[in-house]
Amino acid sequence: MDNLPVPRQIRISHVTCDSFRISWEMDSSGRDRITHYFIDLNKKENKDCNKFKHKDVPTKLVAKEVPLPMTVRGHWFLSPRTEYTVSVQTAAKKPYGDYAVSQWSEIVEFCTADYSIVHLNQLLQKAEAIARRMLPFSVFYRNQQQEYFQQPRCCRCMLPAVKDNSGSHGSPISGKLEGVFFSCNTEFNTGEPPQDSPYGPYRFQIQADVLFNRNTNIYFGDFYCMYTSYHYIILVLAPDGSKGDLFCKGRLPALDRSNNHFLSFTQEDDGSLSFRHAQDVILEVIYTEPVDLSLGTVSRIQGHQLMSQSTVNAKKDPSCKICNISVGR
Repeated sequence: MDNLPVPRQIRISHVTCDSFRISWEMDSSGRDRITHYFIDLNKKENKDCNKFKHKDVPTKLVAKEVPLPMTVRGHWFLSPRTEYTVSVQTAAKKPYGDYAVSQWSEIVEFCTADYSIVHLNQLLQKAEAIARRMLPFSVFYRNQQQEYFQQPRCCRCMLPAVKDNSGSHGSPISGKLEGVFFSCNTEFNTGEPPQDSPYGPYRFQIQADVLFNRNTNIYFGDFYCMYTSYHYIILVLAPDGSKGDLFCKGRLPALDRSNNHFLSFTQEDDGSLSFRHAQDVILEVIYTEPVDLSLGTVSRIQGHQLMSQSTVNAKKDPSCKICNISVGR
């Protein structure tokens, strides 16, 4: 190790979904010989099998002139919500092209962040570009196995559960937001909910205005596909001032209840509400509060249980140009 100063006290700050700032301390002895920094960045899951490379084949080569703290982004291809390990060494380039290097610094661990509201607005714009036609609907519905609906009469409620990790890897609702999933898509030729479902042969139906009304706020949550030609959009319905509503404010783009591309209502002359949903996408609606089963009906559907269409923990297609934005997937 050619007596070059070893970076110490590595500090990571200003972490976003696809960037972070890094700085460190160094002894003054030998500092004037430094020409480059080598930064080794690995996903934490690969920590044991992807140990630091040979000293002559660094992960990244950074010019000494870069001031500290420096921002790491762009060509490093960072992903959101991902744990990384990072270590640094100093290097001095020799006349014949080789490098003298210091020892590696200590290994520091950190995790990248969720999509920010800026990133979600970019995703929202992409979703709006393909959701053009709207169809009327009147009910929200949820399919499950029969046992799910066979609850004791004293607690016949569908309770919120934490959203799984399906969809965009950086979505701030995955693994955090609690809610009850509903669908509202209808068949074009009948105007009714489809008779097939990937989630179970029994269906709970509830009038749309019970969940979505003037006291309900609506948020855009995600836009993704699963290596298929059709796309999914996740929307959040949260009663004004509820726990779910407070979670969504500032994290998710808010939509106009009566004027958006995905799910809206208008007030008729008699004061009633009429509802429309986007036809060209599959909507997944999360309602953030418990839902009493007595407010709707449960019946068996006539179609098939198409498990291939399930979105449980489904991974987003990172190569799709329609539903990806220019940050880590």
